[in-house]
Amino acid sequence: MDAAQQEATARARELQRNWYGEPLGALFRKLIDDLGLNQARLAGVLGLSAPMLSQLMSGQRAKIGNPAVVQRVQLLQDLAGQVADGSVSAVEATERMDEIKKSQGGSVLSNTTQSTTSSGAPTVKRVVREIQSLLRSVAAAGDIIEAADTLAPTHPELAEFLRVYGAGRTSDAVTHYQTHQN
Repeated sequence: MDAAQQEATARARELQRNWYGEPLGALFRKLIDDLGLNQARLAGVLGLSAPMLSQLMSGQRAKIGNPAVVQRVQLLQDLAGQVADGSVSAVEATERMDEIKKSQGGSVLSNTTQSTTSSGAPTVKRVVREIQSLLRSVAAAGDIIEAADTLAPTHPELAEFLRVYGAGRTSDAVTHYQTHQN
């Protein structure tokens, strides 16, 4: 790989970090490990071709162009967390992955694929990811930051919201949400 390719790959991974919280190669490897998948199965569940998944993982491509695929990534991340904490069995995870694969994004999924508390309310992380997904499907992180900079002098709280949810890490958005709830 020449210097220009290395620079382009580094830039793509930085964009991925801004848009998705981490480079997609790392994110997808975690999903593969946590859910016991291979790359072909992950691509199938997400609704991507295997070459597209490979290009996203390697940094040859930066952005997932389809908001429904971004939604499926987030649903798989939630599912991986449920498998890790033991609230979902491997058999249930397989069934849910089939539901996720069929989903078109949005909130069309059954309650079994949504992260909820024992009271049935969505978890904070789930709410935050929904907000992030919506913002990131409307504009790229750079555009959201530019909008936030424009709003900052007159509406600093709204500017902070855009920065945190539109271009920040999920963990920072969860902290922000918890701080500003009620």
